[in-house]
Amino acid sequence: MEKKKGFFEGSFGKFVLPGIILQSVMIGGGYATGREIVEYGAKYGALGWLSGLGTFLGFAVIAALTYELIRLTKAYDFKTFMKTIGGPLWIVFDIVYLLFMVVIIAVMASATGNIVEQTLGLNYWVGVVAITVVVAILNFYGSRLIERFETLGTVALYAGYIIFSVLVIGTFGKNISAVFANHDTSFIEGSVSAGKALWSGVLYCAYNLVVMPATFFTIERQTRRVESVVSGIIGGVLATIPWFLTYFAVMCFYPNPDVLGASVPWLAMMQGTAGPVVIAIFGIVMGWTLIETSTGIIHAALERVNNGLKEAHKPPMTGKQQAILTIIVLVGSMVLSKVGIIDLIATVYNALSYAFLAIYVLPLITVGVYKICKLRKAEKEEQKKHAVSATQKHAV
Repeated sequence: MEKKKGFFEGSFGKFVLPGIILQSVMIGGGYATGREIVEYGAKYGALGWLSGLGTFLGFAVIAALTYELIRLTKAYDFKTFMKTIGGPLWIVFDIVYLLFMVVIIAVMASATGNIVEQTLGLNYWVGVVAITVVVAILNFYGSRLIERFETLGTVALYAGYIIFSVLVIGTFGKNISAVFANHDTSFIEGSVSAGKALWSGVLYCAYNLVVMPATFFTIERQTRRVESVVSGIIGGVLATIPWFLTYFAVMCFYPNPDVLGASVPWLAMMQGTAGPVVIAIFGIVMGWTLIETSTGIIHAALERVNNGLKEAHKPPMTGKQQAILTIIVLVGSMVLSKVGIIDLIATVYNALSYAFLAIYVLPLITVGVYKICKLRKAEKEEQKKHAVSATQKHAV
């Protein structure tokens, strides 16, 4: 008797789970403070929605192509995948990924530590230690626990973002219609073009591609092209819904510099609309986002290390070793977040966008698309042979 597939092994795991992991890892680095939505979209006011559109299209197309190539080549870690599309570029991607992994966790730690301190009244390092322990435990138990944790996390985080958005928009929503009616882009000096706003969203998607490898392990369940394409589109949708929630919330205050110029725009918006309980919940959500981002990015790095050990004919890391390495990375990032380099590092985000466009997107849409077409042709021929063989066997 065929064993019944579990929830995560069926259609949910094939179509939805990759997008959930993508969204849950990205949301901490990208949406939690609201700062990046301002920099890569909301500052353009009435044209900012085009940035969100650029982000959605970027993630949907890149995710669909990435997942289909992974399905066809079974390249479930980013070293193998980068070798497939970029050959020796995998070394450059390794370096950029590992550096950015530390940077993005450091940036998140700095923001989260301060927000948790302000909203929950906890000492900065109490929150840091708690987060470190949880992320280490998740990486100790590995993929299956991470899948379940981040699925539940997505539900909780979406609930939180919807509550925060409803509170802000319900109180100050009249300003949104005024922004669009007046085509207001006044926060930016000079003229703003639709193309510039759209390209800003593409750049935002590009540097957030650091989260893409965190989803690779979920593609093992996929067996058909439709699963790759649909899961990529779902990933794009899930990744941009919080973007638009944040964008419209910011439009409630546009072009107020106290909000658009704040280091944590979400906190600036909510302090005038929510009570202490909701703000405390916001602090908890911030801590959760750091856990999800850190877990996903570090898990992808651990998969990369284990694949390297496999190639060297050595056993993979034990759960204990994975937990220890996770703690080392987190502690290093937390230290960096306190020694004053965050502002300096943040200035290179655009450079990282162009780096990912060069070493990931360009090879994917050229070499990757060529290999997808070639492998799909071979897959169809193989399926045809199996169909003929099955027909002949049935006839006999």
